[in-house]
Amino acid sequence: MDFVAGAIGGVCGVAVGYPLDTVKVRIQTEPRYTSIWHCVWDTYRRERVWGFYRGLSLPVCTVSLVSSLSFGTYRHCLSHICRFRYGSADAKPAKTDITLSGFASGLVRVFLTSPTEVAKVRLQTQTQPQPQQRRLSTSGPSAVPSVCPAPPGRPVPGPKYHGPLHCLATVAREEGLRGLYRGSSALLFRDGHSFATYFLSYALLCEWLTPAGHSQPDVLGVLVAGGCAGVLAWAVATPMDVIKSRLQVDGQGQRRYRGLLHCMAASVREEGPRVLFKGLTLNCCRAFPVNMAVFVTYEAVLRLARGLLT
Repeated sequence: MDFVAGAIGGVCGVAVGYPLDTVKVRIQTEPRYTSIWHCVWDTYRRERVWGFYRGLSLPVCTVSLVSSLSFGTYRHCLSHICRFRYGSADAKPAKTDITLSGFASGLVRVFLTSPTEVAKVRLQTQTQPQPQQRRLSTSGPSAVPSVCPAPPGRPVPGPKYHGPLHCLATVAREEGLRGLYRGSSALLFRDGHSFATYFLSYALLCEWLTPAGHSQPDVLGVLVAGGCAGVLAWAVATPMDVIKSRLQVDGQGQRRYRGLLHCMAASVREEGPRVLFKGLTLNCCRAFPVNMAVFVTYEAVLRLARGLLT
């Protein structure tokens, strides 16, 4: 049931947090944005509400599988560790057991998430020409002179990617299998230790928030524990998330980075150490409601299943 509950919780989380994820990716990959509100306003001005949901269909289709794999792997590893160390899968795990199980769940998900992350990031950073610009370019010369005016009726180039599946197919055709797993080294570092932090902090907070005489926290406790666990996980994950996004966008056109270490060194040299924490505030603001939704749904499905089976 952990696989099913994780799948449903993951979908709820994506529905809550995707617009802020788009803003986060653009801030991390496009230096022209000076603040969160600058990015939000510019995205809305150029692309309206739809701009915040670019690339959404693929995560919605795949997040149930990925979230199911994460929660299922975590619970499966934890039960095996407890059975091996204490003789029973139902024994109370130590903090080390929870950390190792969370780390394993983060590593396993990378093999599924890397191609979808590539497509998501490229669609999120693919902007459309402004409507005014489009009209000017298709209606001939305007009253504003230009250095090199475009010929009347010249079509404006459309977006390179026409959707998640088209993006995946284009990347595979132009860059091969390596293109689909670009940035996967940073993704491994990001998800491994962030999921270890995620599950450990959730378990500790649930233990602290459980009322005396009860075995589990109430709904409010689950909401608080889930939200705080998400914030802590993203605080740990943000530096590698920045590098991951830059490596995945880098496959378009001329390559700037030769690998994870070169990307990190070049980014810090050009923009200072603060570049590794671009989007941290947004990540934490997004993580709280998203993981509230994930964990309260996850726990509700598990409790419902236990009630039906008993």
